[in-house]
Amino acid sequence: MKALSRPVYQRILLKLSGEALMGDLEYGIKPAVVESVAVEVVDVKKLGVEVAMVIGGGNIYRGVAASAQGMDRASADQMGMLATVINSLAMQDALEKMGIFTRVMSAIEMPQIAEPYIRRRAIRHLEKGRVAIFAGGTGNPFFTTDTAAALRAMEVKAQVILKATKVDGVYDTDPLIHKQAKKFKKLSYIEFLNRGLKIMDSTAISMCMDNDLPIIVFNLTEKGNIKRVVLGQKVGTVIGG
Repeated sequence: MKALSRPVYQRILLKLSGEALMGDLEYGIKPAVVESVAVEVVDVKKLGVEVAMVIGGGNIYRGVAASAQGMDRASADQMGMLATVINSLAMQDALEKMGIFTRVMSAIEMPQIAEPYIRRRAIRHLEKGRVAIFAGGTGNPFFTTDTAAALRAMEVKAQVILKATKVDGVYDTDPLIHKQAKKFKKLSYIEFLNRGLKIMDSTAISMCMDNDLPIIVFNLTEKGNIKRVVLGQKVGTVIGG
């Protein structure tokens, strides 16, 4: 069977965890990892696909963990939102060194560093072929970057969320701990919620369910996977859709 050469999605939102940028470091950003992700985004752009991105901040600061140690949750989450801006600037730098025009748009106003997030302007950037990197989460505490990704994807009318992880899909238990873990090829939104799976938070899943927005969970560490997903190949786990 001949492989597809045309993308099945014209506009995607790529969700990366902050931890994905660490590589083998204990914390922070590993430039080689950021560069490798940028290379894959460039490959997808060459297919004519419009790309938006949301990057977490867990490699620098995790609000939930800090609040568990006694810090005020709202303050901790605001620190986490600032961490997402740092990661977004790192990704912007890597992409622009490869000749890709980008815009970092922040939900928290910081005009010297990033544009404010304005929905219509974000859509226009995508239409002009720029990669729009949405930073600062939703701009509100108590919401994860998964929820920010779902919100932004719906606002800019993305056709799918690509959730990049360190494993090749959704399992019934952690495959890095349990060798007998069962992988799901496809899950409905309700099944995902009923099973209490943790790869994406329930608020984000519920928002996607209400708006019929599919999510594809796949392994970022396998080279070429983003392009395979965009071309419609069977990669990872599809939630809903």
